[in-house]
Amino acid sequence: MLTRLLCALIVAAAATASCGDDGAAGGDGDSDSDSDSDSDSDSDSDSDSDSDTDSDSDADVWQPGLGTTWQWQLSGDVDTSVDVEMYDIDLVEAPQEVIDELHGDGRIVICYFSAGTYEDWRPDADQFPEEAIGLALPEWEGEYWLDVTSAAIRDIMLARLDLAVDKACDGVEPDNVDGFDNDNGFDLTYDDQIDYNTFIADAAHERGLSVGLKNDMAQIDDLVEYFDWALNEECFFYDECGDYYQFVDADKAVFHTEYVDDVADGPALVDAVCGDPSIEGFSTLIKDWDLDAWFLACD
Repeated sequence: MLTRLLCALIVAAAATASCGDDGAAGGDGDSDSDSDSDSDSDSDSDSDSDSDTDSDSDADVWQPGLGTTWQWQLSGDVDTSVDVEMYDIDLVEAPQEVIDELHGDGRIVICYFSAGTYEDWRPDADQFPEEAIGLALPEWEGEYWLDVTSAAIRDIMLARLDLAVDKACDGVEPDNVDGFDNDNGFDLTYDDQIDYNTFIADAAHERGLSVGLKNDMAQIDDLVEYFDWALNEECFFYDECGDYYQFVDADKAVFHTEYVDDVADGPALVDAVCGDPSIEGFSTLIKDWDLDAWFLACD
């Protein structure tokens, strides 16, 4: 679970942003019996057009390969000087000028938001229906699981994705997408979570946004095809990194973080983690729990 962000998410302003669905609409076929050949030709043409449109849409989505370099900073003033391919920063707390500066430096910008929990300190908290707010997360004060089957919750998440488009994010990191595997208060099922996570992935792609699967290792088999990359916390500590073999086999980046309580312990953790066969191909960072600018990276 992520460290709690220190600043509020201002999403309500995104409600006015909208993005159309990608893909071209095919024309109706000719229903006259003497025009079967023309109808078939039209159908083939429409199919080709749709295929081309889908390919163009896919090409616009960032799909990082193994070993992609990155920085993950969700608190404090963003240090834009790190020479990496991708920055993962907060969707709203990061000022627009920071995103613009990172783009000017040739960086990819991924924007974080919580997709599966209600946080009572967020400015959009009054948009969440009470009946869709579940049990508290014991580790995080003021945070509660959501009923991800709720249409109202999905509308809020679509607004957050629209905000990501409005701020020119290249992709998103939706967090807390494993509520089914926790004491959530709604008896969410495996299939409920699959439906929600694919909904998030599809909606991101419709907006031209790259999207990563955050943790949720129990569902990788069913979700790897829908997500462009993965982000994991502490799979080395829990001896679970092997669960990401499908992302590795598909040459999809696995952004991986192990945490230290004290940055002075960072070099020792680098020695323990970096070079271990279980993280081969991963993009591994050593971070402190605040997810501020400090980090050490495996070569």
